[in-house]
Amino acid sequence: MNLKNINKSYVYMISIILLIGCSSSELIENWKNPDISTFEAKKVFVIGITPNLDNRKVFEQKLTSELRENNVNAFRSLDFFERFYADSPITEEGLMKLETELLQEGFDAILLSKVIGVEDKVTVLSTTRNLDKTFKSFRNDYYENQDIYFQEDYYNEYQIFHAQSSLYCICPDKEKEIIWRGSIDVTEPENIKKAVNDYVKILIWALKEQQLLIIESNIDENPNI
Repeated sequence: MNLKNINKSYVYMISIILLIGCSSSELIENWKNPDISTFEAKKVFVIGITPNLDNRKVFEQKLTSELRENNVNAFRSLDFFERFYADSPITEEGLMKLETELLQEGFDAILLSKVIGVEDKVTVLSTTRNLDKTFKSFRNDYYENQDIYFQEDYYNEYQIFHAQSSLYCICPDKEKEIIWRGSIDVTEPENIKKAVNDYVKILIWALKEQQLLIIESNIDENPNI
């Protein structure tokens, strides 16, 4: 094997260890649609599903800012749809209408993030939801998980959050709507600012590594941590 390639592989492995070791969050799944090599979007709709509106604002703002710093045209869901933080669940028909409105606004991708499970460090609780389920479309994903908005005690007394981000293309071809899914464990959820910063840092790094949204000829071999 070429010595240069060996060095690159070594640096790549070290960068992953450093990224995880210095963070309160850990990437545990990094799945990509095998039919897609790279994906760029004209306009990305960023959604954070959480029952806490303030936390949602913090998360969407941080992720949107980081995407924009990487030349991705991203927008918070709260900036476009004041009623998107609904007082009641949205019907499937309502979600179809939402997708139509997004298309009319020029969006062609949705980056949806949510907490899918919680775990105590001593006892595994029975609140893990849809952990191994792959949703082929944004509409199905949102519809199955939107009740999180209304569970005010969903996060109480737990120490580990199992979170997941999914990238969807709003395309006519529904078979290929799911592009990427990453699962991240958050081990310090009580510190919201740190948890969000660490989560977003790993999420951005994973998107770069997979050449999704953030397309670079040379992937960062030493993420800034």
